[in-house]
Amino acid sequence: MLYEIQKKDIPKAGVVLADAFQFDPLWNKIFEGEANLEAKFRACFETPVRFCYKYGEVYAPSDNLEGIAAYVPGSHSNMTPWRMLLSGAFLSGMRMGTHVGRKMAPVFKPLDQDRKQHMKNKEFLYLFIIGVSTAHQGKGYGGKMLRHLIEQSDSAGIPIYLETETRDNVAMYETFGFRVLKNGILPMIDQPMWELLREPR
Repeated sequence: MLYEIQKKDIPKAGVVLADAFQFDPLWNKIFEGEANLEAKFRACFETPVRFCYKYGEVYAPSDNLEGIAAYVPGSHSNMTPWRMLLSGAFLSGMRMGTHVGRKMAPVFKPLDQDRKQHMKNKEFLYLFIIGVSTAHQGKGYGGKMLRHLIEQSDSAGIPIYLETETRDNVAMYETFGFRVLKNGILPMIDQPMWELLREPR
């Protein structure tokens, strides 16, 4: 049984994810050279939590928030300005600073385009983000949250789509039945990125 994030939990969820991704190569490149890094990092990860809270589901292993997983239906996988405004994600995104926002847009645009191409006219679940705080990594919390999403996918008969930036993550996702659709390099920051899909069973 997992804990469904409540509105009051959103700031803490952002903190948990910021801690989980503090050594991540993608996000360290995005925020390289930024001042007030800790505050901007937390705002960055609070943004998808707010977005998914509005349009999908955000959950944790327990109300202690050892980790966070957030997903949306594929129809809402694109963070449009209007959706960000309605979900409150726009305000947390603004706390990252306009410079970071302008930097992120061209970096992630190819991923949005690939997702549209791969999943054109298909119903799917989009795993926006999943992470476990450093104090709780290696305890099975990530797998527990991922299995919850897989159960929903299998029950509904629709696939799960995600992107990840490390080979270790790819290997982990493959053990859960995901397969790589594409491996490319993100522009501007020269960061490898893998696009994966898991069909329902």
